[in-house]
Amino acid sequence: MAFTETATVEGASVLYKLNPEAKRYTLRDNGFTETKSGNYQMIRSLDATPQSKEGFRLKITVAKDLETFKMSITTANGLKAVNIFKDNQHVMSQEKFYFLMDGMISRGLFEKVAA
Repeated sequence: MAFTETATVEGASVLYKLNPEAKRYTLRDNGFTETKSGNYQMIRSLDATPQSKEGFRLKITVAKDLETFKMSITTANGLKAVNIFKDNQHVMSQEKFYFLMDGMISRGLFEKVAA
């Protein structure tokens, strides 16, 4: 998956972009860690219990230039992208995804893009 200026996870109806005011410390304050290549990455569980090693994970990687990013929802081991929006079986995971993204929007990290 390539870095783009706008992105969303597979099946989601909302498109996101990085807030132009977002800085490196904004990423760190929101739980992103710097990778060896200089990018910033955050992985959050979409499971009911945060300590659980099962369920789906939200993975967001921001390029080191803070202009582009990519995001996906993966299996627990992070190897396969999944679509939690294809049916109503994963409603709680869908709600948690939107809750996490809304939190990052309110902290000035992302913005919603009109489709």
